[in-house]
Order: sequence, then C-alpha cells, then structure tokens
Amino acid sequence: MTTYHFVGIKGSGMSALAHILHDKGYKVQGSDIEKTFFTQKALEEAGILILPFNADNIQSGMTVIAGNAFNDEHEEIKRAVEIGIPVIRYHKFLGDFIQNFTSVAITGSHGKTSTTGLMAHVVSGAAPTSYLIGDGTGRGAKEAKYFAFEACEYRRHFLSYAPDYAVMTNIDFDHPDYFADIDDVFSAFQEMAKQVKKGIFACGDDEYLQGIQANVPVVFYGFGDENDFQARNASFDENGTTFDVFVRNEFYATFRIPGYGDHNILNALSVIGLCHYEEIDTDIVKERLLTFSGVKRRFSEKKAGGQVLIDDYAHHPTEIRATINAARQKYPNREIVAVFQPHTFSRTQTFLDEFADSLNKADAVYLCDIFGSARENHGKLTIEDLQQKIPGARLIKEEGTAVLAEHKDSVLIFMGAGDIQKFQAAYEQEIM
Repeated sequence: MTTYHFVGIKGSGMSALAHILHDKGYKVQGSDIEKTFFTQKALEEAGILILPFNADNIQSGMTVIAGNAFNDEHEEIKRAVEIGIPVIRYHKFLGDFIQNFTSVAITGSHGKTSTTGLMAHVVSGAAPTSYLIGDGTGRGAKEAKYFAFEACEYRRHFLSYAPDYAVMTNIDFDHPDYFADIDDVFSAFQEMAKQVKKGIFACGDDEYLQGIQANVPVVFYGFGDENDFQARNASFDENGTTFDVFVRNEFYATFRIPGYGDHNILNALSVIGLCHYEEIDTDIVKERLLTFSGVKRRFSEKKAGGQVLIDDYAHHPTEIRATINAARQKYPNREIVAVFQPHTFSRTQTFLDEFADSLNKADAVYLCDIFGSARENHGKLTIEDLQQKIPGARLIKEEGTAVLAEHKDSVLIFMGAGDIQKFQAAYEQEIM
C-alpha cells in the first residue's frame, strides 16, 4: 500500500484531506515549516507524522500530494519527480476522490467553511458522510454515501471539481491579488456552475448569483419572495434564531438554529434545500440544525470575567459587518469592541474605505499591523492608513493588549485570517 506524503500538511485543506485518508486506513504522513499552525494539534493526536521539509523525506513507494502554496521547485516535489513517484496537486487529487460519493461542493466568496460544517453535520444525521472543511477538519466516514467539501474559488482551484451538487453562497470581489474585478470572479463561478452534475443551490438574494447559467436545475434560496426556498418570520432570543421556511410559497416547516445573523439563516436554508432535494427526513434536519456547534474560528466564544471573547476568521468587509451584526443580535446591551488584523496588503489597499466603514459598526476599534502574504508586494501601505479612516481607532501590539481590560463587560471580537489569535492569547494571559 502506498504512503501518502503531504507537502504542506499543516494547510487547512491539506490537513483535512490527510485526516480523511487516515480515517480510511491509508498510511499518511506529511511535512511543513516548523512554525506551529492551528491544524497541528489534531494531526498529532491522530498519530499522523509531521516532518520538517527535507528532500530525504521522499522515498520510493510514496504518492506525493502537493499543497497549492508550493511550486514545482520545492525540494520535496523536485525529489519526487527525480525518482519517478507520483506528484498530485491537492485540488486535482480531491477532484478525483469526490467521484466515489454523492458530492456536495460548498463555494462562495463568504460563508464556505461555516456552511460546509453545517452541511456535513446535518447530512451525517441521515447517512454516513465524509467531509473536508476549510478550518482543517476532515473525516473519512466508513461506507460514506455523501461527501461535503469546501471548494475555494481562489486561482480558480474549484474548476478541478465536477461535483453532483454545488451550494453557492454569494459572489463578492475578493482575492484582488488574483481576480481583476467582480466580473472576473463571476466568470469563475459561471465556469464552475457548468461542471455541476445534478443541481445548484444558490442564494437568490445575491444579484450576481441570479445570473448563473447551468446545465442542471438552479434552486434559489433566500429572504426574497422570488426564491424557491424562502425564510420568513425570523426572530431571535438569547438561545438562537427561529424562522419559517416556505418552498415555492407553500409553508414547509419551522426551523431553529443556535446562531445569529442573516448569514446563518441563509447558510441553514442552503442545507435545508439540499436535504429536501435528497428527501432527507425533515425531523432529522431540524434536530441536526439545532445541535450544530459551529466550526473553528467562526464566532468561537469564551467567557473571561465579565467579558465575552470571540475568535472569528472575518477578513473581508462583508464578513466583518456580518460578524458585528451577529454579536449585536446576541448581545444587544453590551459594548462591541473590534480587534482587527488586516490580511494581505493587496486586500487592505483594495478595500481600505470598505474596511473602515464595516469596522465603524463597532463601538470601539483596535487595529493590529497588517499580516502580509509571501506572494505579494507590500508597497507603502501601513496600518495607520486604515486607522486614519476610523474615528477613535487605536493601534495595539501583542505586548500591549492589557488596554482591552478597560472595556468592562464588553464583547471583544478578535478578527482576521492571519495570526490574530496570538493577540487574544496574549490578552487572556494578561487577565487570567
């Protein structure tokens, strides 16, 4: 039996795929840089070997799965080619792997990870389900019927997939280091839509998704009257959100979720739509929606004294706005404090005004230095450029987090896709 060696195993998609193959009984190992990543602990607990990068890691009898972050000049990939063992890119391997199941690709500019986690949780209540989630979580269920997976649009990687179903949550301009503009993003999703084999569940409230053309039925969900699956009468209390679902204007059922914000209702609607299409029992869907505990780094809460600390991956203005709105719904009488670390200089430059506008929805704002990407030119942009656009915003360093204690009984939201978690960790050490 071959050993699957993952080049870049700590990447979120790569670690999830490693878990899946490990669960399936394959021999799995991998390599990466020696910096600690949030995916590492689970890999180690599963007994999956993680090595530092070294060409000597590559031996005959292996199959190399190469992470998208590493080009063909990487020492391990070069060694694999030299000794003639297979090298398969992550998205190509995944594209082939999903053909063994009824596959559900979750894609969109925002909400992929949360929706994939929710889809996997709900569908697995009806049948064995394998899943790959962008928070590094993966599971290879025995005798799996379904496979729910996150399909990322960046560099059009999702065009490696021809899934049975696709959920499209929204289309927004992001990844300005790759996409030219919103029309370029739309063209990628349009191309992806043509590859879906059974049906697409698309948010009909999104003006771009309304224009998606496909060779299979496109089922729309959302709040608007024209949607096939429509949410009405939404209300929320201290324990979550309740809403009615109408299918083509006929009442279907009332559902409840533990989350807050319109985006979480929409995520649930997409899952409800697919389950309806697959004839999964409505009572199972209701129960599983209610017991979903979320995914890593998506509105992950903990209490610290009188404060609530929330860790969230929000790194785009649309996501920041949704996260702050959800916090206001859940904690209407508390001060909302945003602690934000911009992710990549190109994104920060492109959306500078939009970042300022979304962060202004918080009662107080703290800004961390920009987390740059190795693949971009940093230019002259600094965090002060964003600070100037947000009245009262303050800069914060990892060793200066004690200032956050001034906000007694507040909700502190640590947001970003870089290493914002170290700021929260530093603050927790200060106060505990």
